[in-house]
Amino acid sequence: PSRASRADAKSTSLAARGKMDDECAPTLQNIVDQESLQWIFCGGKGGVGKTTTSCCLGVLLSTVREKVLIVSTDPAHNLSDAFCQRFTHEPTLVNGFSNLYCMEVEPASIASDANTDALGLGEESPMQNMMKEIGAAMPGIDEAMSFTEIMKSVQKMDYSVIVFDTAPTGHTLRLLRFPTTLQTAFEKIMELKNKYGGMLSTFMGNNAAEVENNMLGKLEETQRVIGEVNKTFRDPEKTTFICVCIPEFLSLYETERLVQELTKYEIDVHNIVVNQVLFAEPDACRKLLARKRMQDKYLDQIHDLYEDFSVVVMPMLDNEVRGPDSLRAFSQYLINPYIPKDTVDGIPSSPQVVKALCEKLELDKDTVYSALDAAGLSVPRLD
Repeated sequence: PSRASRADAKSTSLAARGKMDDECAPTLQNIVDQESLQWIFCGGKGGVGKTTTSCCLGVLLSTVREKVLIVSTDPAHNLSDAFCQRFTHEPTLVNGFSNLYCMEVEPASIASDANTDALGLGEESPMQNMMKEIGAAMPGIDEAMSFTEIMKSVQKMDYSVIVFDTAPTGHTLRLLRFPTTLQTAFEKIMELKNKYGGMLSTFMGNNAAEVENNMLGKLEETQRVIGEVNKTFRDPEKTTFICVCIPEFLSLYETERLVQELTKYEIDVHNIVVNQVLFAEPDACRKLLARKRMQDKYLDQIHDLYEDFSVVVMPMLDNEVRGPDSLRAFSQYLINPYIPKDTVDGIPSSPQVVKALCEKLELDKDTVYSALDAAGLSVPRLD
């Protein structure tokens, strides 16, 4: 989808919520204020700070919501490391909070438990083993079933909002396709039933009718859950997706791919968090300044490409963001934009600084850029 089509879709969903005025502010205040949200997904390329963003958002939401749950669906869990506390597949209260819980689920384990009698065939039998083999042969069925079981379990929990710390982009995009995958799988199973019903009845003996009813009941129940999840996925009042990235080419490329896929599946996305951003400081070395100039180029591209999004810039700190206290402090930058002390009129991007200075002091731009090039401090032009 083009930027125009994304903007049209976003404007429609925002207009329905009456939030057109300040929706593009560079903060996640719009997420905190939207009380109807039930599911918030944080996703992006691996290593861009999805877990930190999820934890900080959970901390913020815990100040305005009654009960908040952070769920990690990434096989390489990091919630325990972020909060410096051990979490399991059961919701655990986070130390220092009264209403914030975390859990780390294992999709593979959930899928295994769910498939023990997924089709309602009763005790272990040749028929059940055969149906398992058929199901296992369907591409993506394991991931789809595991995500369905996760959705089933969280739907039963009494939480006002759930933040999902997802796996890297590729895994997340596969999960977004799970309703279609499961629908195809169910159609195949029904096709086999209709085609080989007589032969299967012979295998199952006197219990054929009972087994068939159990199997159909299980399929209908799962299809119902799929329908509910799919409906909630596409409801901007209940679900939104936050893209997390860093100011580098590969991360920007994956973010665009993710935004396009989310738009394709009609899932609300209008917030982007940019982590690990460098800001100019008096004691910055030459290498740091060079990397900052590289980041500035991609930051300007992000702001230009997603001008209709709320783009939140999060700083690279001198220390790790770990533990409840650090997460509390860092989370404030999600709603109060980080502005370092050493900036020019509060502008952190070097191309924007040069442009602003030239306009403010009425300097000749060509002369300024030539002098910067001669000093080995080339800055992209914003003419």
